[in-house]
Amino acid sequence: MEHELWFTVLLNKLLAGVLSPLLAAIGVAPADPAYPIPDYVAMEFLVVLLIVAGALVLRSQLSVEKPGKFQHITEEVFGFVQATAEEIIGPDGKRYTAMLATLFIFVALCNLLSLVPVFGVPIPQFKIEVSPTGLKESTLGFATAAFLFYNYHGIRQHGAVGYLKHLCGPMLFIAPLMFLIEVFSNLFRMLSLTVRLYANMLVGGILERVFGGLVPIGVPVIFMALHIFVSLLQAYIFMLLPAIYISMAVAEEH
Repeated sequence: MEHELWFTVLLNKLLAGVLSPLLAAIGVAPADPAYPIPDYVAMEFLVVLLIVAGALVLRSQLSVEKPGKFQHITEEVFGFVQATAEEIIGPDGKRYTAMLATLFIFVALCNLLSLVPVFGVPIPQFKIEVSPTGLKESTLGFATAAFLFYNYHGIRQHGAVGYLKHLCGPMLFIAPLMFLIEVFSNLFRMLSLTVRLYANMLVGGILERVFGGLVPIGVPVIFMALHIFVSLLQAYIFMLLPAIYISMAVAEEH
C-alpha cells in the first residue's frame, strides 16, 4: 500500500505487528495488515506528540518571577478558554476548562498541520493535501469525544434518571415527544460538529489548490494567511459549541 507521508510509514513499521492482530481480534481488520495506521491517524498522533513535548518543555521552564514567552502564550490561551467557559457555563466553568482547552489546541494544531508540506494528508481524488481535519473520519472522532464528554457531565450533574428527565422537558404529557426531539438534537450536534470542521478544511484545501494553480505568484501566500485564520476560527468554534452543550447538559431546572 503506497503512503506518501514518512511519519505514517515509520509508525506502521513500528506498530503494525501489534495493531493489526489487535484490530483483527475486535473485528476491524485493516485492508493491508502492514499498514493499519492511515495518514490522518498518524498526523493526529504527531499532534499529540507535539502537545506532550510542548507541555514537558513548558513544565521545565515554569517561573513565577520570570515567565518566558511560551509560558505567557500558554497562560493567555488558557485564560481565554477559562473566561469563555465561565461566561457560557457559569462559575463552575473552571471544571471544564482543561477539556475545552485541549479541544481548542488539538484542533488548531491539526488544522495548521498541512501548512508544513511534508505533513499534508493526500486526498487523491481531489489531487490535494489537507490537514487531518479535512477528512470526516478525523472530525467525527473529535465530535464523538465532545458528545461523550458533555453527556457524561450531564449524567454526573443530574444522575442517570435525572438526566433522562432533563431530556424529557418540564411537562409530563409531551415528555415522550420532547425526549425524541432531544435525542435527535444531541445526535445532530455531533453531526454538525463533524461536518462543519471537515467541510471548512476540505473546501479550504480545494480552493488553495485551484487558485494557487491559476495564479502561482502571490495568491498562495494570501491563501496561507486565510488558512491560518480559518484554522484558528474553526478551532474556536469547535471549543465554543461543546461549551454551550455542556451548559445545557448541566443546567438546573427552575
